[in-house]
Amino acid sequence: MVTAFIEVVPSDTVKYEIDKNTGYLQIDRPHKYSNAIPTLYGFIPQTYCAEKVAEYAEFQSGKKIDKGDNDPLDICVLSERTITHGNIILQAIPIGGFRLLDRGEADDKIIAVMKGDELHQQWTDISDCPDSYINRLKHYFLTYKALPDEKNTTEIITIYGRKEAHQVINRAADDYKFYMEAL
Repeated sequence: MVTAFIEVVPSDTVKYEIDKNTGYLQIDRPHKYSNAIPTLYGFIPQTYCAEKVAEYAEFQSGKKIDKGDNDPLDICVLSERTITHGNIILQAIPIGGFRLLDRGEADDKIIAVMKGDELHQQWTDISDCPDSYINRLKHYFLTYKALPDEKNTTEIITIYGRKEAHQVINRAADDYKFYMEAL
């Protein structure tokens, strides 16, 4: 189980993000075109995608990955319930993730179910999710920054299960500890 800070909900037409200097939720950018996140989206507090996450992504994928995206670890939380706004904390159970590269940087997306969710609690691993659900998430992350005449900068190189998601979360927590000690 992890704590997730939810920044964006499916009805949002802009992407919100925590400002690292102030801690306030700010508008990062309007969603382009018709893209809307299909799940609750945010990050796992006290995590950071840096060297350990990048090393693991490189080891698992065999691709050269020099660094993480220097942001907290992203999380998508599946729930049958309508949550109407972000800027909230909830408990989530990781079931897998996407090893995503954004401009060559490790930018993993942990997939989780909201604790106590009657419909989704039966999914204990990403392999339990219907392909249509995973495909919606994949489509979003492969197109959410793309403009029609620009080259796509995101790539999903692996979809992994619960055990590997825990490895990524642990490495992101280690990166966070290292980063905090360096301050």
